[in-house]
Amino acid sequence: MIAQALRPADFEECLHVIDDKASGVQGVIAIHSMARGPAAGGCRFWHYDSPAAMHADAVRLARGMSYKNAMADLPFGGGKAVLRRPTGSFDRATVFRVFADAVAALDGAYITAEDVGTSIADMKAVRERTRYVAGLEPRPGKAGGDPSPWTALGIFESMKATTRFALGSELKGLTVAVQGTGNVGMHLCRLLADAGAKLIVADVDRHRVEQVTLALGARAVSVEEIIGVEADVFAPCALGGVLDAASIPRLRARIVCGGANNQLATESDGQMLLDRGITYAPDYVVNAGGIINVAAEYLGETPGQVHERVRKIPDRLQVILARAAAVGEPTNIIADGLARQIIADARPVPIHA
Repeated sequence: MIAQALRPADFEECLHVIDDKASGVQGVIAIHSMARGPAAGGCRFWHYDSPAAMHADAVRLARGMSYKNAMADLPFGGGKAVLRRPTGSFDRATVFRVFADAVAALDGAYITAEDVGTSIADMKAVRERTRYVAGLEPRPGKAGGDPSPWTALGIFESMKATTRFALGSELKGLTVAVQGTGNVGMHLCRLLADAGAKLIVADVDRHRVEQVTLALGARAVSVEEIIGVEADVFAPCALGGVLDAASIPRLRARIVCGGANNQLATESDGQMLLDRGITYAPDYVVNAGGIINVAAEYLGETPGQVHERVRKIPDRLQVILARAAAVGEPTNIIADGLARQIIADARPVPIHA
């Protein structure tokens, strides 16, 4: 059930609070903008210390999805769902039944998919109660399934473009420090290894780290060390907010390009990176491959169309890098301005799933 709707500052739409007293399920569906079409973004299932922390994460993620979908030229607005993972035992089926009913109640204003902490199985459960969901198993000849390989491909192609721009170099022989070796991070590591890059990796899950070191010859360091290791590229592929006033002075890489959302803790952290001569590839530009695949699934498109769109990501990135260099402004400011202009100029196209 949706208990209430709030409207944060700069939101065209609403923050829909889920508070099901019977089951104890708590969550938020944040719809930032519908200027380009229905709000699309995944559902995160995570531990939050408080409802306030959950709401703040939903707001940041939904805004990022508006910008991501706009920069990827998708006919969708931006939204995100976050569900508060209980600390004790819980019934997962109940959690996603309540969530599915909340999505259904919005009647197509928000389209969900998997994200951190959720899976294809969870989305299949949601699909039993509402049609406004993607991230399911692919149908023959159609897009769908696990979006993480597409996310990794977009990051990889963006990293190649960024190293050429900032270092005048290909990836072969460069050192990339990858923070987080989950689905996206693992796929990215494989692409980087195939390209001849040297890998340094860290993850809270020691088993995943062992997989990467054994399979790809990566060097493992602790999660505390990874941001300060000597590398050409730092690739944040875990949770957001990793670049702030405390961590940026520790960076020894010349480029930041990774898959995590909301990598900058504040807008001003982009200026801190610029002041240190570090080239930042805006996260929502380079990690759009996943939502491109999810959108294609919802629209009934093919894997070939997904591939074509993902291959365009570095072209957009190069525009941002060149414009930022020309005017001496941080890349995140340039990207945000472009995204806001695209949204302001939008003419939504009706979508029928």
